[in-house]
Amino acid sequence: MDELLRARAGFVLADVDCSATPGIAADKKRAEQMLAEGAEHLGALQERLFAASRSGATQRVLLVLQAMDTAGKGGIVRHVVGAVDPQGVHLTAFKKPTDEELAHHFLWRIERRLPEAGMIGVFDRSHYEDVLIGRVRQLAPADEIERRYGEIIDFEKRLADDGVTIVKVMLHISRDEQKARLHERLDRPDKHWKYRPGDIDERLLWDDYQAAYQIAIERTDAEHAPWYVIPANHKWYARLAVQAQLIAALERIDPQWPPADFDVEVEKRRLASS
Repeated sequence: MDELLRARAGFVLADVDCSATPGIAADKKRAEQMLAEGAEHLGALQERLFAASRSGATQRVLLVLQAMDTAGKGGIVRHVVGAVDPQGVHLTAFKKPTDEELAHHFLWRIERRLPEAGMIGVFDRSHYEDVLIGRVRQLAPADEIERRYGEIIDFEKRLADDGVTIVKVMLHISRDEQKARLHERLDRPDKHWKYRPGDIDERLLWDDYQAAYQIAIERTDAEHAPWYVIPANHKWYARLAVQAQLIAALERIDPQWPPADFDVEVEKRRLASS
């Protein structure tokens, strides 16, 4: 599935069918079974990653989730990442920068939330907001936005060299699907808390955001920090696809159980006589 979703050279965001399900032949019911099966494997890999760090291994994973509003980031966090031991997960949902954060370099607040060894870090939005909304809303001068792409590349290369496996995901929904999901939030009292009037303001800039995503993906895709664009009109597909990327990342790391730092046989005899 990696190659089906990878945004390599020549990638065109507008060509992606948001309702497609590349690499998975299933329906919603079967997908739920597959997600549960995958959760067991993901959980086992995550436990090994966490255990390996107790003996000095430095590997960790950083999942970067980017998307337009309503694309399903929360569902990924609950149904994919939420299926593993929470002790091994570090989740950060980045909001509008505070005054303190704005007083620093744009990567300052990101550096402070990076996962420690043995952890799966999840960024619900990320440093990419500074070249997405920053570009669309002109929150920084054009030359500053241009510099940020290079700074992001250097930053992610430094992370990769330090043992961070980076998985960058854009959940890609269609404009019509977003409209339907916003309608659902307005129609259901239990969804009102998810709705913000500002969602419509951002939606009116849809084409500008699509262009900003295209540029960000083109400029920052790299072997050490690949971009995966996941069709997300079907929530079940997006969840399976993100789970598959996390599993693949952990399998590439292949964390090993740390050896005992004590004599196992001696401890068995002590236990037997206790």
